Amino acid sequence: MAEGENSVNGLELSKEWLEATDMRGELLRYLREQVPQIFCVRTERSPQEEEELMQSRLLHPLECFLFGEDPLEGLEKLKQGSTSSQLCGRVFKEGETVYSCRDCAIDPTCVMCMDCFQDSVHKSHRYKMHASSGGGFCDCGDVEAWKIGPCCSKHDPGAATSMVTEECLLEPELYERAEKLFRELLHYVTDFLVWEESLELPAELQPRNKDSAYYCVLYNDEHHSYDHVIYTLQRSVNCNEAEAQTHTTLIDKEGRRAVKRGTLRSCQQAKDLIRSNSEHISLQPLRVEILHAAVMAHQTFALRLGSWFQKIIGFSVGFRQAFCQVALETNPESDWPCLISRLMLHDARMFKGARKIVHELIFCSMLMETEFKRLFALEFTKHFKQLQKDFINDDHERSISITALSVQIFTVPTLARQLIEEANVIKVIVDTVMELLREHLDIHNRFFFLGYNGDKFSRIQVIFHDLRYILISKPTIWTEDLRTQFIEGFKVFLGLLQCMQGMEEVKRQFGQHIAVEPEWEPGFSLQIQLRHILAMFQDWCFSDDEILLLAFKECRKALMQCNNQPFQRDASDYYMCKHILHVRPYKVSQQPISIHLPISRLLAGLHVLLCRTGAIERLDDIESLDPSLLAEHPLRCVVLAAQVSADMWRRNGLSLVSQVYYYQDVKCRDEMYDKDILMLQIAASKMDPNHFLMLILLRFELFDYFNGSCSSKDQDELMQWNRLTEEMLYLIIVIVGERYVPGISHVTKEDVTMREVIHLLCIEPMAHSSLVKGLPENCDETGLETVITKVATFKKPGVSGHGLYEVKKERLVEFNPFFYHYSRSQHSKAEESQKKRRIQESNDKALRPPVPPAFCPAFSSIARLLCSDIIIHILRSVLQKAAEDRATHWTEAMIQRALHLIGQALLEEKIQLEDCSVEEVTFDFSLKARIIGSEHGKSVFILLSKIKAVPSLEAQKDMVKWVLQMFEIVKCLREKSSPSASMSTETTRPEESSQDKEKAERKRKAEAAKLHRQKIMAQMSAMQKVFIESNKMLYDNMPESGTQGELVPATESSAMEQMELSVAVGPHRGSTPAEREVLTCILCQEEQEVAAQAQAMVLTACVQRSTVLTQCRGKILTNREDGTGTSYPLFMSPELAVGTHTGSCGHVMHATCWQKYFEAVQNTTRNRLHAELIIDLENGEYLCPLCKSLCNTVIPLVPLEPLMFDYENAEIIGQHLTLPRWIQILSARIKGLKSVTQDNEASSAHGDTGLCGEGQPDFRSILSYGVQEPRKFSDSMTEMLVVCATTVHRVGLQTVPNELCPLVPIMAWNTCAFTIQAIENILQVEDKPLFGSLQNRQLAGLKAIVQFSAAQRLKSSQAVIQRHFAEMLGVLLPAMSRKNCPSVLEVDFFHLLVGLVLSIPSLYQEEAVDLEPSAVSSAYNHLHILHLITMAHMLQILLSSTDFVAVTGGEETEEARAAAELCSTVSHHTGRLIPDVSGSAVAERVKRGLEPFLRCAALFFNSLTGVHPPEELSSAAVSSQAQMEGLCSYLALPSNVFQLFQEHRDSVAPLLRRWCVSPAVTKALNGKIQTARYPRRRNRLIDLPEDYSALLNQASHFQCPKSTDDERKRPTLCLFCGAMLCSQSSCCLSQLDGEDVGACTAHAATCGAGVGMFLRIRECEIILMASRTRGSTYPAPYLDDYGETDPRLGRGNPLHLCPERYKKLNQLWRQHCILEEIARSLEVVNVMFAFEWQML
Repeated sequence: MAEGENSVNGLELSKEWLEATDMRGELLRYLREQVPQIFCVRTERSPQEEEELMQSRLLHPLECFLFGEDPLEGLEKLKQGSTSSQLCGRVFKEGETVYSCRDCAIDPTCVMCMDCFQDSVHKSHRYKMHASSGGGFCDCGDVEAWKIGPCCSKHDPGAATSMVTEECLLEPELYERAEKLFRELLHYVTDFLVWEESLELPAELQPRNKDSAYYCVLYNDEHHSYDHVIYTLQRSVNCNEAEAQTHTTLIDKEGRRAVKRGTLRSCQQAKDLIRSNSEHISLQPLRVEILHAAVMAHQTFALRLGSWFQKIIGFSVGFRQAFCQVALETNPESDWPCLISRLMLHDARMFKGARKIVHELIFCSMLMETEFKRLFALEFTKHFKQLQKDFINDDHERSISITALSVQIFTVPTLARQLIEEANVIKVIVDTVMELLREHLDIHNRFFFLGYNGDKFSRIQVIFHDLRYILISKPTIWTEDLRTQFIEGFKVFLGLLQCMQGMEEVKRQFGQHIAVEPEWEPGFSLQIQLRHILAMFQDWCFSDDEILLLAFKECRKALMQCNNQPFQRDASDYYMCKHILHVRPYKVSQQPISIHLPISRLLAGLHVLLCRTGAIERLDDIESLDPSLLAEHPLRCVVLAAQVSADMWRRNGLSLVSQVYYYQDVKCRDEMYDKDILMLQIAASKMDPNHFLMLILLRFELFDYFNGSCSSKDQDELMQWNRLTEEMLYLIIVIVGERYVPGISHVTKEDVTMREVIHLLCIEPMAHSSLVKGLPENCDETGLETVITKVATFKKPGVSGHGLYEVKKERLVEFNPFFYHYSRSQHSKAEESQKKRRIQESNDKALRPPVPPAFCPAFSSIARLLCSDIIIHILRSVLQKAAEDRATHWTEAMIQRALHLIGQALLEEKIQLEDCSVEEVTFDFSLKARIIGSEHGKSVFILLSKIKAVPSLEAQKDMVKWVLQMFEIVKCLREKSSPSASMSTETTRPEESSQDKEKAERKRKAEAAKLHRQKIMAQMSAMQKVFIESNKMLYDNMPESGTQGELVPATESSAMEQMELSVAVGPHRGSTPAEREVLTCILCQEEQEVAAQAQAMVLTACVQRSTVLTQCRGKILTNREDGTGTSYPLFMSPELAVGTHTGSCGHVMHATCWQKYFEAVQNTTRNRLHAELIIDLENGEYLCPLCKSLCNTVIPLVPLEPLMFDYENAEIIGQHLTLPRWIQILSARIKGLKSVTQDNEASSAHGDTGLCGEGQPDFRSILSYGVQEPRKFSDSMTEMLVVCATTVHRVGLQTVPNELCPLVPIMAWNTCAFTIQAIENILQVEDKPLFGSLQNRQLAGLKAIVQFSAAQRLKSSQAVIQRHFAEMLGVLLPAMSRKNCPSVLEVDFFHLLVGLVLSIPSLYQEEAVDLEPSAVSSAYNHLHILHLITMAHMLQILLSSTDFVAVTGGEETEEARAAAELCSTVSHHTGRLIPDVSGSAVAERVKRGLEPFLRCAALFFNSLTGVHPPEELSSAAVSSQAQMEGLCSYLALPSNVFQLFQEHRDSVAPLLRRWCVSPAVTKALNGKIQTARYPRRRNRLIDLPEDYSALLNQASHFQCPKSTDDERKRPTLCLFCGAMLCSQSSCCLSQLDGEDVGACTAHAATCGAGVGMFLRIRECEIILMASRTRGSTYPAPYLDDYGETDPRLGRGNPLHLCPERYKKLNQLWRQHCILEEIARSLEVVNVMFAFEWQML
């Protein structure tokens, strides 16, 4: 409501208007003054300011007039007396999810919005969901839309009288005022929305002083793209790209936009420029108009009034009724239609924004009131033709056209019937279509679509939807008016069908190929649109006998008027087997023919309905139509399909092949092929069977062939005859056997669907969606679901694939190999699979005809075809050709069909004999088959026995055998004797011997198969050995406990030594075994041993930034070198915000082979189309030659140095090199090295005196504990170390390649540490043991990366590494640290461990000689570094823990006491900021926090030293306590880790104090800064709801943070953090490195370091992103009840989360395989046009 405190006194104004004699004049005068002052003024106001002015100066006075008092008070009174509406009426936006209930909706167009659906009974029913195309509205509350549950809980009135309460409840005065105000304002709105004088206003609104300001306004159209408009604006009105983009976006959204304000002349110049610039790009110029500023202002206000009307109408039913009254009233004095009709008729000329306002106004007013909806529907129908013509010429989509409202009116059953009765809407719709298609009629009044306009034609087709809507629900009660008008409409519809009957006829080409392919698609598009309408008309007719009779007569009359493809010659007689057929000749292969016969087919459908109802008896002139004439055109169509199949029409091109394909395809067959078969069955039931078969032979052009009066040696002609004979026999099988049509036999629709499903599943097991596609649309999913459980069993899907239905065994007896809906390929597939199944079950291969249901009495005579003379003649001819075995004169398919026909005949005879006495049965096939021709040994029966011996018919042997058995069974039934008795004399012995033969044959085949299997297994075994040899590294690197045992002599000390082998650190470390590693290069297939001095061998690898382990998602660290060198990447923060992961697929190459391959990839890929979409050449990417994984570097394979550890020496050194001594030696060395670097000329002695006092270690003391020469590497190895290190540095820091950068070694150590942490994370989450469970590729990659990182110090400047070591050590030894050194709470100690261990050898470097520590020195270095870091990490865990869990029971252990002591010491140092808890709770907490670190350290030292781990770490069944002990023993730590603080009390006490008093620690303990908790959180993808509709609900309430407009939003969910984003929308574009990117790309940059995994909610698909230019789609982890995913919600079934698939997505992410998955999917899908992933 507008506020009352305003500069304009609204109440006084409203009184003046009320008292004025000319209220309209007063109101318009006021608007004339105010509107131009508020809108479109020279200085543009902000939208908010404009809104406030409009509220105060314009809307507030209007509301005062409406209520007659202060609007707020008036509204309060109104609320007290009114009831809420029962109808929801929410208007859908484009893309919004809507729901339909398959159980309760009257038709599929009845839908609910998300909110109503969630609160309705339908949520537990079988519902469907799909995205709205916009423009519809919610049917909640509409009792005509739902069988049950029409209202949700929100809109449920709770009383039966709900509709009564919606009468006008307004006081008469208020209603009168409302009517008066609405009338004037709606006139004003209408006048301005249809106003076409752009430079002038209506006389009553002309201002006193006319302003000279004009606007150049650009309108939206569908011809020009965004880029075209932006380009044109930049060239024409001098705006920059950003302004042009804003203009274009708003033009697209609102439909128009003022792009320039100025004088008339300047606007005219801009208009001319825009038109000329846009004509350069497109043939049509952009629509530009010049509007006077005042016109623009009034139009703007008129639109705002439209929205105001919606708000006011929503307050009360009375207001709504008053508005409808005004909108629909006509002025008797004027010719103009009512206001709403004026708006509708002008709709196509209005711009998009105005249309939307008008449509929404209609939705919230007239469509919410039953009576006014009827009146509006009549107005809509009255102007239907004009509205459709306007839509055809309009270029906007239907969703924003007024014609889209038809679905809201025509689908209401009562309204549809009223419109038929009162406005004959069927006639109106069909007349409209006819008028629009009139231009396509030829001289014979038939359609001919040559050179049609595709866009216009597709718009015309949309009108058929309206006819479908009208016919959706058939009437239960027929009134006389309804009958009359329906038949009238039906006649007009027949007129349309008459124009289709015989259209687009074709003639067979002889000699040369057709020059121009005819346009066949429009005809079939019409047919596809009409198939539902034809079925609906038949349904309506079936509901009333009288209508059915009238419709049948009209249809028959229409057919008689058609003259398509007439006969050109008179009738003549044809003789065969003493039968004469008098018929007119016609040859399909020589005369014109059309595949379009809608009237013939409709007549067939109506005829069967007449037979079903029995009304056929009431047809007076039933025999007036010659059945042969009825059958003529359908028979021609069937023959055409047969001849096309026989390749007789090859020269007519693909268009005819396509027509025949669609004629029999599931999309069209219901009203085409099936109805032709039906008409042939009708004719067969009325004609003499011999005459009918002779007619078929004539039309198939096989009459002379079977009469023996023609022969040929031409192979092509013989092949054609064979093919045609096959097709002709197939047609007879179909006519006699296809009885699953209600009316032909006593079957239900359910039986029909069941049979379709059985036959589809006999081809192969199918997914539910494939079944739905294979069924005609009238067998909808509901029909399928009622039968599917009866005929099939469901198999659930695994982690991939989908659920499948398999046909039940007991249903296989219904399988018909010649099922008439099989295509050629389906027929052969089904036959193959059924034969295979029968062999597996040890049955014979005979695919017998199934027992058909009995014909209805009207069609029972069809069966006589099977015992007619002509069929016997045909069968004899076919069998005789096979018996004579003249190869070119017969085919196996012919015999197969003939045998099937004989089987059908014998089954029919058997059934009749079983049902009646022999005397009553006139069906005598078996007798004729035995007698006719028997005198010459050519009866059917004898010929069958002969063809058994034909070698090429081996496959049909079982079928022949079965047919002969059937003959015996029928013979016995006729003779009333037992079949076994009569058969025993004739067939038992031969049968037995043949059975023995078969058994022997089967045994022989089984033996052969066994030998074959053994041979294959031997080959596979040999191949396996070769593979293991060639990929030896993958197998040899697996830890094997047995191999080490062999090296140790089996003495008493072996157990002790075996124990020693399982320690990786310190004086008791195990030896590194000497293992030769011989690997095969995957490129050149040559073997080579991995050695430091040899040519390098490399592993393919992929380096990527990762946030998989982050504890602070969304925060990305950068390389902040602030002069101190103490920031990232030297120190990794404990949050692990972003790491550098290096993974490998485990495939090995020679370095030289790889370089050649890489160069070749670079050269070939540059020339390959769109290859840059898959791999980024600039960043060194390539695909692994073997497995096609994405790689961007190689890791050189550095072999482990074999080592026999000197335990005696280690023991001696250990007595001297204690921790305090080690710290002193290190400090002295570092200080000495610093002084050397600062003053190279200073003497060593001078340095010593400055550093050491009595007994202090000197600068070179460190060397006295053992040194050795460093390893030497070959040049090739060195080069590869540099290649890998440079890539890691470039990718990890997103910087330019620089191998000399001091950060290169740090990044190598970091990637080593992070990769180990990622692997440990995977093993922990998947609950696998630490050792022995890694995939070979992970294991190979891990060892390679550790050895590569260890070798880094040999490649880098030793001074740089020494500096790095000193800085890192500063964290542990604060006395040595420089300023800004991080505290113990600010570093990740595992990264620090790796860095220190791998850099400490650099301290041994001397100026003159390269040295490195000996094995014993290294062992102690590792031990002391590990002990120090473990203690620091324990303190870190203690300081960051707040959630200590009390451990109950048991006495105080040593561990608990040590923990309590540590806790009290720390509390003392930190000023008692740590909570007072028990020692056992502290011990438990610290151990839990420490375990991941120890696991990582174990993996690291295992790969570094090659020492085998203890058994406990290789078994998943070990308790966590035993695992902790195993870790401690492997890492030379005491099993009670708190002992470390006691063992090294003297050394650690001062360090502990220094660690605790750091300012950062104090801040953290005071809660001023956040710290990581230990153990760290194990990241996983966000939890998704089980029901997908919950996600859709979430998306429907999503508001874009940067836009108020909620249309066209694509809500997208980040699966890493759960953020909801607005993807692919210009509103959320942001800048990333100076480039425009979409919300998802920008989010992925911070959330996933460039990698993203998003769920597009409305599309139900996962998007994987790897960079701005690369991404791919991936199936969402949601499945329907049939185990299938539903991309883009195409099927709309309820979806539920599949935990296994979501787990797989989690693994994909944790294992860093997203890049790999994207590359693989892009490689498979050959992308022709790049998708702009960065705009996502």
